[in-house]
Amino acid sequence: MPIKSSGVLLEQGARKLGWHPYPEPLAILTQPYKDMRGRVDGVIYFDEKKQERFQRAKAVVICCNGAETPRLLLMSKSNLFPQGLANSSGLVGKYFMIDLGSLCQGTFEQPLNEYKGVRVTRVVQDFYDSDPKRGFFGGGGIDTRFDFYPISFALNGLPPDAPRWGASFKNTLMRNFNRTMTVFSHTTCLPLESNSISLDPEVKDAWGLPAVRITYKSHADDFSTLKFFSERSLELLDAAGTIKKWAVPIGDATSAGHLMGTCRMGNSPGHSIVDKYHHAHDVPNLFIVDGSSFVTSGRNQPTCTIQALAYRAADHIARVAKSGSILSPV
Repeated sequence: MPIKSSGVLLEQGARKLGWHPYPEPLAILTQPYKDMRGRVDGVIYFDEKKQERFQRAKAVVICCNGAETPRLLLMSKSNLFPQGLANSSGLVGKYFMIDLGSLCQGTFEQPLNEYKGVRVTRVVQDFYDSDPKRGFFGGGGIDTRFDFYPISFALNGLPPDAPRWGASFKNTLMRNFNRTMTVFSHTTCLPLESNSISLDPEVKDAWGLPAVRITYKSHADDFSTLKFFSERSLELLDAAGTIKKWAVPIGDATSAGHLMGTCRMGNSPGHSIVDKYHHAHDVPNLFIVDGSSFVTSGRNQPTCTIQALAYRAADHIARVAKSGSILSPV
């Protein structure tokens, strides 16, 4: 992808600090693939006669992952699975992890045009690995981006001391919108058994089914990691030439975009839900293929890892299907 202003500023600032920026890995096609025209046009599936079919669609939605996957399993109780489907270990829903990260922002003298194009074009991972000298276990990466729509920028994108009403507010908003850059760190989230997805005993969804109940509290190590990356992000803004910078206060997470860890991968059925091919230990013809299989959060931004694991699982499923070793559904 072509480098954006935020990528140029990250490169300049990072090199001044002795860091090593490189292009951000993106799961985005940069050229047409099999006559793709920028949209999905349907899905391919096999019918009851194992004939390939194509269903044209205006939109295709695929979902589950770290919250809805364990919810579905926990709701699927039976005499064979009294704790929920594939849950003989009792670990479905446990070790819930999210995408932690710190946010710092800075304004620049010249327009950046960051609202155009992809979000991120450059990243640094000089602090990816753990380093005992820091006094904590976590690590992660840092990228630069513009993460706001106009309304959310008006509510959350201005400096803490900016006016909040009237002509001064409008003038600040107009000037800053195209001159603000966010430095975002994507950091580790320690896997804790106490952080979990479960079924709410009282709240129901629109279909009368138990709603998701989230139990989560960050570990002290996570806060140390966030503080360290916030400090590095402010250093990067200074090195990139910001005229004003500020850090978003660090607190326990109240929202997350990537949900991981609730159906862990492992070799032992007593300590995990799926094997390395996402094959459920308890159910011979069940595969769980999403971010719920993670046993650590990595350094977050898990999309490409999920995609790689999905390819591996798909290859395995194709092999065992051809060999006839997958049991047919009852």
